[in-house]
Amino acid sequence: MSKIVIPQELLKPATRQIVVIGGGIIGMSTAYFLAQAGHQVALIEQHRNVAEVSTLGNSGMLATASTTPWAVNGMRKRIFSGLFSQEASTILNARLSPSLWRWLMRWTSKPELQRYQLHSERMHRLARYSQQILLQLQLDYQLDFEQSSGLLQLFRTEKELAATAPLQALLTERNVAHRLLDGAGAQALEPALQTARSVAGGLYFPELSSGNCTLFTKQLKAIAQASGVQFHFDVRVDAIDPHDGRVALKIGDDVLQADAVVVAAGTGSARLLRKIGLKVPLQAVKTYTITAAIKNYEVAPKLALQDDAYKVTMARLGERIRVAGIAELGARDTGIDDKALRTLLKVTQDWYPDAANYHNAQMWTGNIPMLADEVPLIGATSSSNVYINVGHGGSGWSMALGTAKIVADQLSGRLPEIDIDGLTLARYRR
Repeated sequence: MSKIVIPQELLKPATRQIVVIGGGIIGMSTAYFLAQAGHQVALIEQHRNVAEVSTLGNSGMLATASTTPWAVNGMRKRIFSGLFSQEASTILNARLSPSLWRWLMRWTSKPELQRYQLHSERMHRLARYSQQILLQLQLDYQLDFEQSSGLLQLFRTEKELAATAPLQALLTERNVAHRLLDGAGAQALEPALQTARSVAGGLYFPELSSGNCTLFTKQLKAIAQASGVQFHFDVRVDAIDPHDGRVALKIGDDVLQADAVVVAAGTGSARLLRKIGLKVPLQAVKTYTITAAIKNYEVAPKLALQDDAYKVTMARLGERIRVAGIAELGARDTGIDDKALRTLLKVTQDWYPDAANYHNAQMWTGNIPMLADEVPLIGATSSSNVYINVGHGGSGWSMALGTAKIVADQLSGRLPEIDIDGLTLARYRR
């Protein structure tokens, strides 16, 4: 392995040398904002390029209003009932480890569910901030990442539709633009639903959107590269050693010195942080996507869709449709679970059966890093000059830009632009 060296001619007394570990949407966003703040930034990724792991299978949803925890009342019942169903939104794998079992019990515990609204508020705060930043980036750089406007949350039964009353009250309180539709209204808004099996109604969010997260991440990489960010791929950081006001990164037989480091390595973050005595309760939750080429444009969706019953999303990415969802707990491999595949295909057949070649679709499965409260952890740690940006779960893209900007502001000695209460490690010390 060749030694990584930050050229001395690039260093300026007024800047800091900062290393970002992780090349997904979280790490890439962090590197971009640090460079914009004037720092000398190196991004280290153990794969061949950015956006090659969790970001590669991103759902494509930029859904500020629906950025809420997966765990809701009745979650345990839903998990265990899924054991006896041919389709399920959450799959309990038999190979549960003791640590995962403890995490699962906390994730679905009564205290966590009682704090659902608090967790939801924190996620929404980050997502709304991220949305504002994304809009500014689009204006500044004229970005085109196959984005489309509008999201329709669909309900299969009148009972599901009636149960949205508390959600609508919360949306109104947060000033989120939305409109309740009956079945006919949903089909009029999205004509492709005319062939759907059952549409009781929906919630329409005109200001929400979807897009190609992988494409966006690579566009951000090009911008960051032009700003001086150095990229080092196929490189694995073995350990972090903060000392004497700096941070040493062990990479094979080499050691890279930096003024600070940001750990944004997804599910790999816990391994690095444990070595400095920080136990972050991250769990790897396996999720799935299928991406299919559109074959009948007249019956293909124009809006992003969210299936409330199965917690599955469908997003139009240019000439393709991406279907994403399923939380598989306890899996340690990247194999395709038949139940997960059946669930995704069922949703496609129920809503847009003739839109795409689903059975010839590209399958992806991977792990996303999730905390029991599902709110990201950002900012400084107890180790000098070691910062974190981890735990975004299934809403990574919706919150990525906001968390990255906050971390960059903190490292630059600036106050964050939004309230960060509940987003830092301090929430575990209360």
